[in-house]
Amino acid sequence: MSKGVLLVNLGSPDSTDPKDVKKYLGEFLMDPRVIDVPTWARTLLVKGIILNTRPKKSAAAYKKIWWKEGSPLIVLSERLQQKVAQQVDVPVILAMRYGAMSIKEGLQKLQDAGVTEVLIIPLYPQFAMATTETILVLAEELRQQHFPEMTFTDIPAFYKNPEYIRVLARSIGEKLDGLDYEHLLFSYHGVPERHIRKSDITKSHCKLDGSCCKTPSPAHEYCYRHQCYETTRQVAEILNLEENKYSTSFQSRLGFDPWLQPYTDRTIEKMGKAGVKKMAIVTPAFVSDCLETLEEIAMEGEEIFHEVGGKEFTTIPCLNDRNDWAAVVSQWIESWVTTDIPVA
Repeated sequence: MSKGVLLVNLGSPDSTDPKDVKKYLGEFLMDPRVIDVPTWARTLLVKGIILNTRPKKSAAAYKKIWWKEGSPLIVLSERLQQKVAQQVDVPVILAMRYGAMSIKEGLQKLQDAGVTEVLIIPLYPQFAMATTETILVLAEELRQQHFPEMTFTDIPAFYKNPEYIRVLARSIGEKLDGLDYEHLLFSYHGVPERHIRKSDITKSHCKLDGSCCKTPSPAHEYCYRHQCYETTRQVAEILNLEENKYSTSFQSRLGFDPWLQPYTDRTIEKMGKAGVKKMAIVTPAFVSDCLETLEEIAMEGEEIFHEVGGKEFTTIPCLNDRNDWAAVVSQWIESWVTTDIPVA
């Protein structure tokens, strides 16, 4: 049997044209694992309200961060894929969950290359319904419908993988080295609180009460909140960060339901009002810089900070196509190729 790899990231509109943004948002937001309400309610919300109001605003935001080569997330993901492909002896294909470069197209390319065993690597360090789970569910549906001769293995959430944590800590440490900062904020993409409870395999552990994420439980295998806080803890330990000089928050909330707190925008505002003049921020839920890091954090976040008296706002890049990050992904692939065991 021939082996191959499918790297999967979120995706992007084809351009900054509102029509392309609307098409992309429609596919993204109609995913039942992104907005997990009954179909009629999701259709009413997305097609009746959001797609009639949000595309122009989102298109304007994309224009602020768009590169000459295209979408930053796509370009950076392609650069990573190219570096990884050069270091391994099996085909490595890049796909996106939404928009162009679909998972189906990626699997077809692997099949055309003679691949029957596929290692799927969702490019998300922490597990969430709206990221890792939706990738794996769609991939399995496609396998059953179009690629029944293929077998899949997937990389588990790698938020506590030592190699990943070392590279993440190194990337942050390099930026902080010599930087005069008062606080480092770890900002993760937010999810509705109900997603945490839905992902609780014990059906009883996740109470979002401040202690459940610290109490050992099988639920942590799929608990996004725990995995975010654990990522922060491990990086802080490696970098010897003082406890009062870093914290964790959650960004990008949508709608009116309770989302994971504290919220990033309010945290930035609170710190500025409390007298913090110099802060740094990193976004470890993403491995590739994108709209949420380049516009929401680096632009909107800095604006909020300055409006309340902050002076210096330093945004730390994602891992993107760093050579050490590409080397880690390549090592995971080589380990699977030789042992059939995915990295835990």
